[in-house]
Amino acid sequence: MNFDFSDDAKALGEQAQKLLAERGGPAKARLAMGQNEEGGAPDFDAGLWAEVAGLGWTAARVPEAHGGLGMSAEESAMLAEAAGEHLACVPLVSTLLATEALLLAGTAEQQARWFPGIASGEVIAVPAWNEPGIASPLGVAVRVEGGRISGVKAPVADLAGAQLAIVAAAGADGPSLWIVEVSNARVEAVETLDLVRRHGRLVMDGTPAEPLGTAADYLAWLDRAAVILAFEAMGTARAAMTMTVEDAKTRVAFGQTIGRYQGVKHKCADMYIKLELARAHALHGLALLEAGGAELTQAASAARVASLEALTFTVEETVQLHGGIGFTWESDCQFYYRRGRTLTAALGARGFWADRLVRALELRNRAAA
Repeated sequence: MNFDFSDDAKALGEQAQKLLAERGGPAKARLAMGQNEEGGAPDFDAGLWAEVAGLGWTAARVPEAHGGLGMSAEESAMLAEAAGEHLACVPLVSTLLATEALLLAGTAEQQARWFPGIASGEVIAVPAWNEPGIASPLGVAVRVEGGRISGVKAPVADLAGAQLAIVAAAGADGPSLWIVEVSNARVEAVETLDLVRRHGRLVMDGTPAEPLGTAADYLAWLDRAAVILAFEAMGTARAAMTMTVEDAKTRVAFGQTIGRYQGVKHKCADMYIKLELARAHALHGLALLEAGGAELTQAASAARVASLEALTFTVEETVQLHGGIGFTWESDCQFYYRRGRTLTAALGARGFWADRLVRALELRNRAAA
């Protein structure tokens, strides 16, 4: 099993890192945050989105028959990591996740209808799995009767400006996915801890909906989404770690740089160790996703748990190690802390994935006995 990225994936990752470093980062995030505070923020950075689409990032996973590039999940992982690292103000990760759902469970007609628009960037697609007061992706209250869906999904990342929502709704065999055109539902703004990435509330009251796969497809999609989101989380954690290490190398306290103090060294080393452990799990999940491995659920759950461990620890220690300024509005620490808390709450809490990992290991051990 080869855990290294392909040359195409590496090239795309380098391209994404370069562009998003120029067009994203804390300075752009602060501008977007200020606009959101004033209530006059655009849905996203339209100029950057047009450039992203023009470079083919939105078409990466779309089959060539529908105007896409037909690339592998490796490319989605590289793009997600770059978007997370540079706090990109575009709905790229959401669209990649929605594309994965259509790729996994969509009929030929559904793919022919939506993939060309997604590939060109004209259609922004978002997954809608969160519901108010429910922490598990399997705890779904939204219902469908006679092809019409009712309920509320919130918070939904990047909902403002989206045309297509992939909605999780309850069914006889468990939750399954449904296609909802956002224009047929009501969209309301939702304020989250992340003041850069806009979230919304999708209110559906007898809204027309089209089934997308089965309950088994929904579970399979959760595993794919967990792997991709692990890379996004690692990108955010790496940016926070890099900022903290640079600060430790330059900030002087009591006559020497704080990086010379053993306690600071240990914290920075712990960040690196947790991030590398998360990367190992994420790469394992990605390899199984590509190969269709039977242990994907186990690997995806481990990737999700390890990436959240790394992200939570890193963003919290970033604030702590920056000292008094780390808690202030002027500090850039807040962007990674806010993004980290929001990503941790997305796609179910850590406890859900830890339990899913334990259950997957139990099934594997039982089968081997």
